[in-house]
Amino acid sequence: MHAAKDDLPVKIDAPGAKARVLRDFGDATAYGAISGEYFSLATGADIAPLLQGLEGDLCDAPHWGYLLEGELTVTYAGGDEEVINGGELFYWPAGHSVRVGADAEVILFSPQAEHTRVLDHMLDKMGASA
Repeated sequence: MHAAKDDLPVKIDAPGAKARVLRDFGDATAYGAISGEYFSLATGADIAPLLQGLEGDLCDAPHWGYLLEGELTVTYAGGDEEVINGGELFYWPAGHSVRVGADAEVILFSPQAEHTRVLDHMLDKMGASA
């Protein structure tokens, strides 16, 4: 799920302030602590090889975020793909992989325990320590 700023419904429109709200943008009920994350990703980066060995060889943490700039292609467990462009909010459910179509600056909000486990797995695959 993704949406551009101008596609978000305006909730408040007052002089000097405009609030846009997209309701039902994922559900974090089952998760505890959430991490705020900022990723800078280069064109051509593909995390799929780093996810090998996880369930379904996919990231099993959901993410809510905003793509400041760039382009990302998200592939889901069933094989569906979605292109996210700069200026879009997004929600990725668990069971996805990401590749970078154009240099990207990404803000993510992720369940801390689940995503830390995925990031540690990726570090292990790269031969780095957590």
